[in-house]
Amino acid sequence: METPDEILATAAATGDRAAFAVLIGRHYDRVFGLSFRLTGNRAEAEDLAQDICAALPAKLRNWRNEARFTTWLYRVVVNATHDLRRRQATRSRAAVGWGDWELARQDEITTEREAADWLAQAMTLLSAELRDTVALVLGEEMTQAEAGKILGVSEGTIAWRMSEVKKRLRAKAKEDAK
Repeated sequence: METPDEILATAAATGDRAAFAVLIGRHYDRVFGLSFRLTGNRAEAEDLAQDICAALPAKLRNWRNEARFTTWLYRVVVNATHDLRRRQATRSRAAVGWGDWELARQDEITTEREAADWLAQAMTLLSAELRDTVALVLGEEMTQAEAGKILGVSEGTIAWRMSEVKKRLRAKAKEDAK
């Protein structure tokens, strides 16, 4: 005579490995079948069935023998499937958000690259003195006084040169916009 599932479940809940093995042997196909019907995906169903079986010893400790074991087991499978769907939805939303973030980041990189390319091309139109001034003040982040010492000119000359650079770059941008 076959031992009822409820007796095996009670024994498995207290740590009886043999009882647990019999339960898994009897019901694995049922767990997998329901998982497959709920997910519609064989690989997900296999993973889910394995996860459920791995978590079953801990879950059995909460089994109160108020319903048939198979009824309780079906509920465990349904709950596990719902948890899987929630995780997938969360990952999907996160992936969409990251995808949008990555697209925005790539657009920003492209915009910055285009601006840098435009600036490099516009700088070739400046005289050597103006390019040297810009390279020190903006490129090396020096103060106008420091750039003046290096170039051998006054701080006022550096200020005038930077003003001249801005004026010429604005004119070039306006011309390119046309």
